[in-house]
Amino acid sequence: MKQIVLGFFSVATVAFFSCKTPKDGNNSGMEDTVSNKPLMKDFMGINGHFHFKPALYGQVCRLVRNYHNIDWDVKKPGDPITIPNTINNVNWKRDVYGPWKQGGFETDICVQFASFGGGHDHFTDKWKEQEQWSYNYTKAMASFYGPSGAEKLATSFEIDNEPGRRVDLPMFRNLFVQMAKGIRDGDPKAKVVTPTIHARPADDYSQDVHSFYGDADVLPLYDVLNVHTYSTIPKSGNNPNNWNRTWPEDTSAVYLKVVQETIDWRNTSAKGKEIWVTEFGYDACTPDVMKNRKDWWEKLDWQGHTDLQQAQYLVRSFLAFATLDVNRAYLYYYNDDNEPSFHAASGLTRKFEPKMSFHAVKQLYETLGNFRFSRIIKQDYGQLYVYEFSNGSNRTWVAWSPTGVKSHEKEGYQPREARVTLTGMPGKPLSAKTMATAAGDAPNASWEQVDNNSISITIGESPTYILMKK
Repeated sequence: MKQIVLGFFSVATVAFFSCKTPKDGNNSGMEDTVSNKPLMKDFMGINGHFHFKPALYGQVCRLVRNYHNIDWDVKKPGDPITIPNTINNVNWKRDVYGPWKQGGFETDICVQFASFGGGHDHFTDKWKEQEQWSYNYTKAMASFYGPSGAEKLATSFEIDNEPGRRVDLPMFRNLFVQMAKGIRDGDPKAKVVTPTIHARPADDYSQDVHSFYGDADVLPLYDVLNVHTYSTIPKSGNNPNNWNRTWPEDTSAVYLKVVQETIDWRNTSAKGKEIWVTEFGYDACTPDVMKNRKDWWEKLDWQGHTDLQQAQYLVRSFLAFATLDVNRAYLYYYNDDNEPSFHAASGLTRKFEPKMSFHAVKQLYETLGNFRFSRIIKQDYGQLYVYEFSNGSNRTWVAWSPTGVKSHEKEGYQPREARVTLTGMPGKPLSAKTMATAAGDAPNASWEQVDNNSISITIGESPTYILMKK
């Protein structure tokens, strides 16, 4: 590759004659060709909750995940089960899952222990001698909400969210077994999903998949291994806290590594199980709110990314997960109130008004929804990524500069751009669109036809979609 660097602008000419995937960085072990990949519309999901608006978010995906707190349903384990009515006057069918289904969504229910679970006092006391009740509870849930019943309001059930090491593991194992059996007996067609796991030592929010999920009596009880991953970076002399984040391809983070580690464990110890990433995301709130932080939030010195960077990194995360052996990826979160703290500024909308990220994810869904990941064309760390998605004879290449900035270093950051020549294209280029950041048609990218199968194009940190047809 010949490259001339002018300040922060680089000009490069790149020819692609090979589709081999480089074994670099976080992408070690990936294959250039993956069979049975899902369509992107069956891959992209979002985390919602009670105030989720199906008509609004139906523009960005058709899969939704809900936090269904057990302590909404009952005051304590052992109480009468009154599905779909809760103790706080919510009717899950009328108020949540019914409207979501009518809006075209397929729902994954996360049966969250909430105040009965990790991080709360007296976990063992609350669940003592309640194994049979836990079985009855999830059986009733699957029977009512599951895909085989009359309501057909959900297709999968997670057994807790992020218990991590904050629970008594032997007791949690017993509960997991009983609840999984309850879901199986309540609706055999429903998918049983683990809580958040990693293939590494447990922490407060993820369990070690080696703990019991490979046990012979447990393996038949679940269908999906569930991973949460965020691009956080360790506290250091240059980083004041553990919550600041970096761009998706940054190899200094474990963001993609923990997913690949889980895939590797599955391949040896739990063959046939699906892997879902049910939480990933980036925060972005407005500068005026950041300037007015108070108390602990100011002391912590947490930083989010800009609205544009959130949009770029969410789209690039979806693209990265699509190359892995992952069946679904749910972004976190649907909406926020513009609060200056981690997770509290992760919405695609801000007070239900679309951010740049909403438009960018909407474009990804509309452009590639009926396409599936096909192969990695180019993966040159720090320089250029190009992925191919296919739908019959139609091909779309997505190209971008896999560079970015850590959230606490974003002031004054100059994003990278490069002029590149893409050759050996499998079809005639029809158009090239830059990433959408506002309503309406996205701007055209700057490109020139070199020949029927080659173009010269400017790429940047926002993905560019190059549509082709044979």
